[in-house]
Amino acid sequence: MIGKQGRQGRSMCKGLVLGTLLTSCMILLYCLSTPQVHFNLPEVPVPYSCAHRPVQFHPVPTTNNSQQTTGQTSLCTPKVDVMFMKTHKTASSTLINILFRFGEKHRLKFAFPDSRNDFFYPSPFQRSQVKDYRPGMCFNIICNHMRFNAPEVAKLLPMDTSYITILRDPAELFESSFHYFGRLVPFTWKIPGEDKLTEFLHDPHYYFDPEGFNSFYLKNLLFFDFGQDNTLELDDPRVKEGIRSITDRFQLVMLVEYFEESLILLKNALCWEMDDLLFFKLNARKGSTVSKLTPELRAQALEWNSIDWKLYQHFNNTFWKKVDAYGQKRMAEDVAELRRRNAEMAAICIEGGHAVEAGSIQETAMQPWQPIGEKSIMGYNLKKNVDKAHRKLCRKMLMPELQYLTELGVNLWITKLWGHVRDIINW
Repeated sequence: MIGKQGRQGRSMCKGLVLGTLLTSCMILLYCLSTPQVHFNLPEVPVPYSCAHRPVQFHPVPTTNNSQQTTGQTSLCTPKVDVMFMKTHKTASSTLINILFRFGEKHRLKFAFPDSRNDFFYPSPFQRSQVKDYRPGMCFNIICNHMRFNAPEVAKLLPMDTSYITILRDPAELFESSFHYFGRLVPFTWKIPGEDKLTEFLHDPHYYFDPEGFNSFYLKNLLFFDFGQDNTLELDDPRVKEGIRSITDRFQLVMLVEYFEESLILLKNALCWEMDDLLFFKLNARKGSTVSKLTPELRAQALEWNSIDWKLYQHFNNTFWKKVDAYGQKRMAEDVAELRRRNAEMAAICIEGGHAVEAGSIQETAMQPWQPIGEKSIMGYNLKKNVDKAHRKLCRKMLMPELQYLTELGVNLWITKLWGHVRDIINW
């Protein structure tokens, strides 16, 4: 009896210690995550282009009016000034790995956040959030998570910057966001039952709190990421204005569902080479954690995220117009070539040739960031005897985002502190 009471006492003490520690850490993280006060910065014009040296011309095939390749080529200069609007749960970690490698290859200057892996999201982006920023500085690439703020971004980057982004089917995105961020949204804690996603979609207005902490993760997240109001009614004229502003700003809007086709369009728009597009799928979830949406749930998810659905439909239309302009036959050939090259790299780089669950990843340096409460994000094991010619590229292609940022010189101490808190919660 005394032993049982002792165990209960130790358990209560342990709970109190953990509770006190977590509360203190959350208060500290909240204070550190509060956006800094922004003073008016002097307006110093950014150069037209921040390309630091001439880049060689690349030949590109030309097409005629019937979208057939003519056999002739023209020359273009690779574009190195790039703004990638990194949206949430849209394979953007895979794309950012491509940008990191391209930037390193051409010795470009990144505009990175300071002390964390995002620009104080969900606060609107400010130039002062950029590491070591001074007015008039030249940056080539910005690609970390932010809440888009067009005027501030424009004051940071050269006038010739190419703006690109990526979207995902809103129903699938909502399912992924609910899984990944749900535990960080307090109003979800009161949803009963094991299948919280289904319960929420049956009556989202009952559970959703538009003023609730982190609520933006679970309604029209794409529209929110672009700096827009995600709680508007679909027929509000500001929705149409927001979509028009995104259309006017971004030269290329890619689609997750057609990722390889999107990369070919990126290559065409930026005059890059096929070698620049090689990728392995990063931050993928293991299949057992993915909720299969029934037709009814899918319809409910699209209705709940109706602005994102309208945004997606608009850019799905513009996407296929770009594919038609590129040429369907030419696109199919280029996608097949990209897949072949990726398969070759997988055989060279990846132990077993495929992703594995978190518990099977052998190197700590290759462990991806996990959501609170589980280890559902998969990763890779690098082959042990990769030849010298491919060793560096293989490691870079397989490297998770946070580790790559650290290697590029970003101090992620706030992100790492939150990671330690998360590990305690998962304990």
